[in-house]
Formats: sequence, structure tokens, C-alpha cells
Amino acid sequence: MAMFYQLEFEKPVIEIEERIARAQAPQRNEVPALGGLAEDQAPGDADPDGAGLSALVAERDAKLAELYEELSPWNTVRVARHPQRPQTRDYIGRMCRDFCELHGDRRYGDDPAIVTGFGRIGSRKVLIVGHQKGKTTQEKIACHFGCAHPEGYRKALAKMELAAKFGLPIVTLVDTPGAYPGLGAEERGQAEAIAVNLREMSRLPVPIVSVIIGEGGSGGALGIAVANRVGMLRNSWYSVISPEGCAAILWKQANEQTNTAAAQALKLTARDNLSLGIVDAAIDEPLGGAHRDPDAASQLLSGWVTQQLDDLAGMSGDELIEQRYERFRLLGSYDELSRGNAGDSA
Repeated sequence: MAMFYQLEFEKPVIEIEERIARAQAPQRNEVPALGGLAEDQAPGDADPDGAGLSALVAERDAKLAELYEELSPWNTVRVARHPQRPQTRDYIGRMCRDFCELHGDRRYGDDPAIVTGFGRIGSRKVLIVGHQKGKTTQEKIACHFGCAHPEGYRKALAKMELAAKFGLPIVTLVDTPGAYPGLGAEERGQAEAIAVNLREMSRLPVPIVSVIIGEGGSGGALGIAVANRVGMLRNSWYSVISPEGCAAILWKQANEQTNTAAAQALKLTARDNLSLGIVDAAIDEPLGGAHRDPDAASQLLSGWVTQQLDDLAGMSGDELIEQRYERFRLLGSYDELSRGNAGDSA
């Protein structure tokens, strides 16, 4: 499956996929040239019995598995930003039934960077809240590239409170490089809106499940991610700042070298966040990333979300609030040794 947008580290895979495409395409010339190959056919493309094609597919899958098993933090960020990676509306369309979108914060306006609405995941009625970046240039501009304004966070909270009123669980899908940093957003209370979301989400007496499906940048991500269970898709990232932002602060410039170093230092991958206890699960993606098979990615995501909702279903409102409180209190915890104990342990 050749793609218009190509990741640099995937070049070996792209070459194999081009050979697969040639092997699958009908021959343009009926009469083979000398040597038994069509005129424009490269050696190795002839595959009368399908064995060569099967070998190419196996070679591609093996190379993809190798590349994605050893994916660097900076390349993980690149995969999370792939323009064909599924977004909130893509997942809603694939894993939800009877979705009814809700608009507006009843104070200022409707922010298209945040999608909210009721729907069914499996047999469960849920409220779905998620960031939307947009696919086309026009959509990206309208959605502020996934960077929500304060009215987006207020919209999300208003709908969460509505879900809590009816006793419905909440599922949030996080995919943002951060909250919108513009002057208008700041004037309308960007920081206050996110802070209120953190406080009020911690008090909602219904199950909340959050998944970082792409980018999870700073408070813009955390503003809809105060949950009982937090998961990350395997090729997503979750951090206090983007690698470019970190590099610009530490080294005064963001380039390939500094971005790579920053991504490594930030511990932003799903594996890192899982080991640090920041998230509860690293959710598998299809071979080669969610952008290669959105349908399979949706099934994996839906299965994990459904399992978490089932596990949380038996808990009371007070238990859910207490569990959520304890979960976030443990983040950043550490043991402090006195000088004498440190000497004894040495």
C-alpha cells in the first residue's frame, strides 16, 4: 500500500510495497519480451504462480515488524502525526452506533477542535469527547489543527456533566499538540477553562476512560483526560511539552538533532508512560501503525475501551471518584531516604 505521505524511516518498506504493486498490476504488454518478462516489467516482478507475491508480502510484514518494534521516540512522534492516522471522527464512525453530536458551550460558541456526542460502543450508551485535527487543509484550519480554545473545554465539561446527570460513562479520545495559544483564547480564559475541567472531571460520579490516540500535549491533553483508566495507542505520545518546544527551550533551536534528544529525554512513548505509571495500558495497533489499517485499529481500541467500561461498571460513584483521586495522587510519587538510610543501603 504505497502512500503519498512517506515517513523517512519507512523507505525500505515503501520500496517493497512498490514491488508488490507492480506484481499485482495486470501486465501492460500481452507479448513478453526476451527472457520471458513484459517490456516494462522489472526482474523479480513476474509472478505467474503467486509465490513471489507472497514472499514480497511476507518480506514487507517482517520489515514493518522490525521497524516498529525498535521505533525511536522521535519517530514515534512522527507516526502519531501521520496525516492518514485515524482521528476522533474516524473512530466514532467505525466503533460507535447511533452517534448524536452535541454542539456549543452555551457561553461563547462551538469549537470544532472538540467533538462531543452520545452514542453506543457495543451495548453501552456513552458520551464521547475527543479532539479533532481535520484532514483537508480547510478542515485543519477550522479545527485549529486540533488545538482547542476555552469554549472547546467548556463544551466538553458541559456535556460530561450532562452524561453524569443521566449516569452514563464517558470516553475521551485525546489527540492534540496542546491547547490553542492565541491571544483570543487567553483572553477568554484558556488556563481557567482547563483548570476547571481538571477539578470537575475528578468529581464526576461516572466511569471515565481516556485514550491518547495520537498526540497528547500538555494541559491541552490533560483537560479531557482525568479518568479512571487511561490508555495509549502504541504509536502515540503523551508529555508535558512537544519535542520541538522542549528543544527550543533547552537548546534555543529545534532541528533533527535537538528534537531527537528532546524526545528521548521526555519519556513520551507509550512504553515509557506505562513504565512510569502515568497510563494503565499500551494498546496495540495494526502492523505498521493505525494509519495502515484504521478498521483494525478501531477494533483494537473498541475492545480495550469496552473491557475497561465492563471493569468499572460495578463501582459506585464514590468508589469511582476515590479511585480516580488515588490514581492521580500516585503520579510523581517517590520514596525519600534519610542520609543515614542511604549510607546503610550503600
